[in-house]
Amino acid sequence: MTRRPLAWLEEELQTLDQLHMRRHLRTHHGPQTAEQTVDGQQFINFGGNDYLGLAADPRLGEAAIAAIQQEGWGSGASPLVTGHGVSHAALEAALAELEGTEAALLFSSGFAANVGTITALAGKGDVVFSDAKNHASIIDGVRLCGARPQIYQHLDVDHLEKLIAQASAFRRRYIVTDTLFSMDGDFAPLVDLCELADRYDATLIVDEAHATGVFGEQGHGVCEHLGVEEQVDVRIGTLSKALGGHGGFVVGGQQLIDWLLNRARSYVFSTAAPMAASAAMLAALQIVRDEPERRQLLLKRADALRETLRKQGWQVGGESQIIPILLGEPEPTMQASHRLRDQGLFVPGIRPPSVPSGESLLRISLSYAHTPAHLDKLTTALATLRQQLL
Repeated sequence: MTRRPLAWLEEELQTLDQLHMRRHLRTHHGPQTAEQTVDGQQFINFGGNDYLGLAADPRLGEAAIAAIQQEGWGSGASPLVTGHGVSHAALEAALAELEGTEAALLFSSGFAANVGTITALAGKGDVVFSDAKNHASIIDGVRLCGARPQIYQHLDVDHLEKLIAQASAFRRRYIVTDTLFSMDGDFAPLVDLCELADRYDATLIVDEAHATGVFGEQGHGVCEHLGVEEQVDVRIGTLSKALGGHGGFVVGGQQLIDWLLNRARSYVFSTAAPMAASAAMLAALQIVRDEPERRQLLLKRADALRETLRKQGWQVGGESQIIPILLGEPEPTMQASHRLRDQGLFVPGIRPPSVPSGESLLRISLSYAHTPAHLDKLTTALATLRQQLL
């Protein structure tokens, strides 16, 4: 008898197909820009997170090439062994300066930064309060840390307070949230969360992944935008979205960073990223400082697009460069995405588990690189699609 221990996968994959929930890899050709060729078809790309149009900026490439000539490519080891290079140290110093903190620490990804930070800080005897729509990396960190997880309804401060008021018996209390939610495009109520953290002696951990470089007068993120930088205990971010690169980071006090580099397993046991990647991010940070018009124009266009779509009759959410069109179920969502793709517009359909059941949506992700012509083509196609769905 032939042994087939993974035979069950065929049936499960067929089930995903029937539910319109199976995902497939696509391959794009050339740099990450507003116009891309994906699997041989040219699209205007409304699916990426290159919010400031930096992913293909030649200044980043030039910085990376110069670093390769000086430091080579591979780092060769974890940071605590021999992998921490000059470019890594310079980027950490620049991030701390940008964010106005004592220190910063680089991780191999934003996912690793969230999981490593939460598991290093919280443990058995603690409780972690997590927004219901937090990113998967926060969810996994909460699950792995050993603390008691308490999930509060999305943005619901009253629900959170009811939970945290009953948590006095725990050793330590943590509140963790995205600042800008990646699917709904809305903000966490950070002012209220800071007040709750202060009142109940809780540590507030936030992930600025989709906000770094985009919000705030200096581009620090939503914490700066809402004026609570000094009140937030731990700030996590990513280099892979508005900054156009790769990796994650944590900024905060020196003791926090010292603890993480000793106890965050996703840091201690990961090979350091190539030094050239950090050199490119130093160039990106300089552009964020020097060219605030990128984020200003991006957000202005996002507000205008959101208003246009509402006038067309779409149910549109968000208050940022992420604009969700809410459709509800996976099948009509994916059909709408495919119709737009047929017209050369890549607008991804988002289904469970990325969003809760019944909340499937089209996710429009705007970039500074999008032109008025790109946006006109999108709104025209969506107006036609809206009429077809009526």
